[in-house]
Amino acid sequence: MPTTLAGMPKTARGRGRQVNAFQALALLLSFVLVAGLGGVLAAGLALPGVAIANGITEMSQTAFDDLPTELDEGALPEKSRILASDGTLLATFFNQDRVVVPLDEVAEIMQQAVIATEDRRFYEHAGVDVMGMVRAAARNAMDDDSQEGASTLTQQYVKNVLIEGADSAETDAEKQAAINEARASKGTAGIARKLREAKLAITLEKRMSKDEILEKYLNIAQFGSSVWGVESASQRYFGMRAVKLDYLRAATIAGITKSPSYWDPTLHPERAEKRRNVVLGLMLREKYITQKEYDEGKAIPIEDTLNVQTPKLGCMSANGSVAGAGYFCDYVTKVIRNDEAFGDTQKKRLRLLYRGGLTIWTTLDKTMQAAADKEVKAGIPVDDPSGIGTAMVVVEPGTGQIKAMAQNRVYNNTQDHGDRETAVNFNTDNAYGSASGFPPGSTFKPFTLLQWLKEGHALGETINGTKLKYNLSEFNAPCTNLTGSWEFGNAEGKGSVMTVLQATMNSVNSGYVAMASKINMCDIFTGASDIGVHLAGGAAGDGPVQPLPANVLGSQSISPLTMANAFATFASNGKYCAPIAILKVTDTDGKELEVPSAGCSQKIDAGVAKTMNYALSNVWNGTAKGVARPPFAAAGKTGTTTHNEHTWFVGYTPRLAAAVWVGHTDGMKTMHGLKINGRSYSGFGAGPWGSSIAAPTWVRFMNDALGDGKNPGFDSLPNDLVYGKKISVPSVIGMKENEARGVLTSRGFQVVVSRERVPSDLEAGRVAQQDPSGWAVAGSVITLRLSDGSQQRDPCQDHPEFPGCGGNENGPPDQGPPGRDRGRDSANQQ
Repeated sequence: MPTTLAGMPKTARGRGRQVNAFQALALLLSFVLVAGLGGVLAAGLALPGVAIANGITEMSQTAFDDLPTELDEGALPEKSRILASDGTLLATFFNQDRVVVPLDEVAEIMQQAVIATEDRRFYEHAGVDVMGMVRAAARNAMDDDSQEGASTLTQQYVKNVLIEGADSAETDAEKQAAINEARASKGTAGIARKLREAKLAITLEKRMSKDEILEKYLNIAQFGSSVWGVESASQRYFGMRAVKLDYLRAATIAGITKSPSYWDPTLHPERAEKRRNVVLGLMLREKYITQKEYDEGKAIPIEDTLNVQTPKLGCMSANGSVAGAGYFCDYVTKVIRNDEAFGDTQKKRLRLLYRGGLTIWTTLDKTMQAAADKEVKAGIPVDDPSGIGTAMVVVEPGTGQIKAMAQNRVYNNTQDHGDRETAVNFNTDNAYGSASGFPPGSTFKPFTLLQWLKEGHALGETINGTKLKYNLSEFNAPCTNLTGSWEFGNAEGKGSVMTVLQATMNSVNSGYVAMASKINMCDIFTGASDIGVHLAGGAAGDGPVQPLPANVLGSQSISPLTMANAFATFASNGKYCAPIAILKVTDTDGKELEVPSAGCSQKIDAGVAKTMNYALSNVWNGTAKGVARPPFAAAGKTGTTTHNEHTWFVGYTPRLAAAVWVGHTDGMKTMHGLKINGRSYSGFGAGPWGSSIAAPTWVRFMNDALGDGKNPGFDSLPNDLVYGKKISVPSVIGMKENEARGVLTSRGFQVVVSRERVPSDLEAGRVAQQDPSGWAVAGSVITLRLSDGSQQRDPCQDHPEFPGCGGNENGPPDQGPPGRDRGRDSANQQ
């Protein structure tokens, strides 16, 4: 009957009856009797037929028959490795630091050292040392203070398998009970364990060779307080492969397994040296070494042989491989923890990471990571007195690959960490790093521009950017119910009539709200969601950004990774890819596992995306005009929240997209008035703004990352996508205001009447000027200025012959005084 991983039969019958110490000892004696008469291998199968004195061993047949005969070995836990894209080791993860190797990759002297120490008759017995087992079991059963071993290597291997199997128990209590049973050394439980191990060992030796058993033992045994298997032990203590071990180092490792913590040379070198010398004596006894080697070896201090390697356990070690890579490493572990590609429960996914021996190739680019870490910390040093945080994440357009992830903090996932040390990842969603994102401010505006272009509008259209208060009913938002009014402000003042391109490059709030009022506002947020934009989660919640007018200006919290990846969609001419951090995962057999896919697909019309690129490349002529422009094609958007709590720059080139965030890490608190990295942001208009720290950091990084490479420009696009299709504008000069509005709106234009009255010879209140005139993009705003009437002349001064002027009273009936209606007639002709 097969055993479970805990070492017991799979049926309810498995544990048999509870027996006392004398019954258990009688069972053991029965085993010895058969072993003596029929041989050890026969004893493994023939004991149920044995009958011994009544009253003592009536349980023998049932109890021994209930013992398992098959060992469910399973795969040994092995450590997983996370690598950068070029194969550089970032970190390892393990419950047990183990690397499984075949026997031919273990030095022969290492094999001999273990045999001499643990089981000198290993190649002679059939799995058990019968008399030694009886002697040890009897003493342990009768004396609680006595602990005697006498287990063969085969039995020790069986014991280790049973302990390993206990880890798969459903609950912690079941796991501990299984471990206790596998390690029992006294009384009835101890004898039962010995018998179970013996029967399993005998069965194992019937189907496996000695070398196979030795190989398995060398890989499963514990060789230190936190080291399993000879390969990991050799690398841990000596910095070498197990195949390279000499006799002295082999003796050190072989001596540890009897009591892994007690003899650990990194914890107790003096004890380990004494134990090593004992093993050298055992190796000499078995003639594995010479007397000279023994004498010389004993004289060498153990410190002279050690070359202790610190294991790269966990993401805190990643910083030592690549600057600041701890946060990216942590993100990778969260992807494995959260994604069902790695298992249908979180417990299974974590077990796979810590025990599955995975090799995980990631998207991290070492050069870009080093540059991102350098420039983020140049923007605001880790120890800056302001305490302001900053972070950057870099994504490759067209693939979704995350190339770098940095912040001005030191990764530390322990409870004992310093003020500027944390495991919170500012770049990611709450579920992938414990942060909750930050309001993106004006970096959210491009999603309104995206919908504006989708609905057929152009960058050249003029909009009314003077309005700072709206009734919410003015917005076309069929997906929600908006009531009440909303008032907001502009950083640059009252606003004006402007083109959409001007509103974009200068980041004018009123211009963008005006745009949102002219299109389907719900579709603004749907379009953003289509390219991955969502809330960062945590206390702020997750899911799509809510379709509210205030969110047009970036009020809800989003992660930098989400923003960088969305802008990467513009860079790739509308192809959206979900962000990915893992390229490939293989198991211990080299088999590739399924990994999360970027799922790339065309989400934006290419012409629309190219227009976005053109519009956003004008940021260097607008809000970022004070920032040193990179020497290659680049586009982006600055962002600053209402009271300078958070500032951003999200930008891209055809090759890379990146988001840089700057702000308080613990809430909405203004940065105005602070000194950050030696610069004071006090006084009216001092900021900081998106162009103050975030944009320069972005430019420095891009220069580092792309300065020596080939950097293509953005694709060109037809002028009508930029400037729009122009149509004729009717002249309304001389018309009354209402009449002029009707004429212009009937042609699809918007009308704004300036408060300014201009001198004119027209009657006061009639249209004296219009801008633009002649031709304009359909849908544009036409600004009208009305006459103040200050230069109006009496028609009789020029035409005294007209009726009523004192001249010819019978003038032509079809003529009238010029001036008031002439403009209207002229306009009507057009």
